[in-house]
Amino acid sequence: MDVFLQQLINGLSLGSIYALVALGYTMVYGIIKLINFAHCDLYMVGAYIGYLCMTHAGLGFFPSLLLSMAGCMLLGVLIEKIAYKPLRNAPRISLLITAIGMSLLLEYGMMFFFSPNVRTYPPMTGLMARSFTVGGVLLSMQQVVIWLITLALMLLLQYLVHRTRAGRAMRAVSLDKDAARLMGIDIDATISYTFAIGSALAGAAGMLVGVYYNTINPLMGVLPGLKAFVAAVVGGIGIIPGAMAGGYLIGIVEVLVSGYGFSMYRDAIVFALLILILIVRPAGLLGKHEGEKV
Repeated sequence: MDVFLQQLINGLSLGSIYALVALGYTMVYGIIKLINFAHCDLYMVGAYIGYLCMTHAGLGFFPSLLLSMAGCMLLGVLIEKIAYKPLRNAPRISLLITAIGMSLLLEYGMMFFFSPNVRTYPPMTGLMARSFTVGGVLLSMQQVVIWLITLALMLLLQYLVHRTRAGRAMRAVSLDKDAARLMGIDIDATISYTFAIGSALAGAAGMLVGVYYNTINPLMGVLPGLKAFVAAVVGGIGIIPGAMAGGYLIGIVEVLVSGYGFSMYRDAIVFALLILILIVRPAGLLGKHEGEKV
């Protein structure tokens, strides 16, 4: 039982990171129906910004986290303005190919400037370095901090989406872009706002995973980004609570599979779970079937 609880704790930590990245995927898809494959590399950029802040600038964890979020926010908006906005009315395949190209540009651009070598985060000190045992389960302060930051960001996102004017504009654009434009909503500003929020969440996830696993590299976002996309689809693409639920589900399943001696098959089991869920519920766990007018 202790082994199960320990793996469950570890799975919640990993699932928190997947959930933050999945939220960016699902928000962008909900607004402009784009699978932004460059999003996983914003997660990588966030990890590198945090690394530079902590190792070269000598900043602490929380200032580095805020700078990672701010840097990824600006980069996400810049990518949207330069790469996606000119193709707003182009076929979706053009946007998809552009997203893949932007993903590769970020990966190999980072390799050019920082080399493909693995970088190591500085060890945590003080309270962040502590761990304690609760009922036979080892719990580190890093895990607690990851949970608290993830919870705070998710609650803040829910507030922004449901209680602010910009959030209402996002929901209106998601439902009917043309009707929202007729009602006076600035579509371009709303899309940029969505990219900014999603990119900031990816930056936070990158910084957290760098601290938690202690190593980063320019290709670190590829597989986790794909799994976060799986989490968004499993929960119901375009649905914010679905992205959160899918992230935690994927994280817990992956860690439990590894913890019980099947680590070689954890990726296969995660994608098999996606296939199984989509067979049973094609719209995802929290998704709803919508009739299509023809």
